[in-house]
Amino acid sequence: MTRVAVCLPTFNEAENVGQMLDAVLGVFDENGIDGRILVIDDASPDGTAEIVDERARDEPRVSVLRRAQKEGLGLAYRDGFRRVLDDGAEVVVQMDCDFSHDPAMIPSLLAALDDADFSLGSRYVRGGGVVGWPLVRQAISKGGCLYARLVLGISVHDLTGGFKAFRSGVLEYLLGRSIDARGYGFQIQMTYEAILAGYRVREVPIIFRDRVRGTSKMHFGVVSEAALMVPRLRLDARRR
Repeated sequence: MTRVAVCLPTFNEAENVGQMLDAVLGVFDENGIDGRILVIDDASPDGTAEIVDERARDEPRVSVLRRAQKEGLGLAYRDGFRRVLDDGAEVVVQMDCDFSHDPAMIPSLLAALDDADFSLGSRYVRGGGVVGWPLVRQAISKGGCLYARLVLGISVHDLTGGFKAFRSGVLEYLLGRSIDARGYGFQIQMTYEAILAGYRVREVPIIFRDRVRGTSKMHFGVVSEAALMVPRLRLDARRR
């Protein structure tokens, strides 16, 4: 049976993390998945890590990686990926902890790996969509994905999405690359580098729902980082 690890980066997710752990563990049990959950917490002042620690006392499939400070999504994921790979994960799922990514879709992402090396939950393919975002934010997201897709010259529709599943070999390769984006550009960079290396990707339609509890981590800085990074990625690829 394939050993699966779900990586959940958190910062001030005390309102969500307990329910998310229950939901993911329920998906494991209902689908016969040999799974573990690693929460990567960036020193949340609201006690997120303490909630996970308490749950982990009675549930060996749950653990937390405490980071000393908030350094961005990309670095949190890199540290989490390294930990679960060293622990023997064969497939790694990354997702948000605010229920914008539905844990019930994990089996679909895993099934897509039957004929792919990594899969990603896509809002912008047939059957996908977004619920709860204002039109302006939807336009920014769609426009950003289209911009990145055209500049990079690849066919993936949802380049900024963060609900993905990777075979371990893909992540080992990517962790050896210079993946330096800290914000949402990390999602673009990971997908692009994997495609350049010849790994096969499948997009799985998902419905993305805006968070109900807690505060969004989206801000102008992470959007501008991603926008400025895209042409640099294309130029670097051409130099190779």
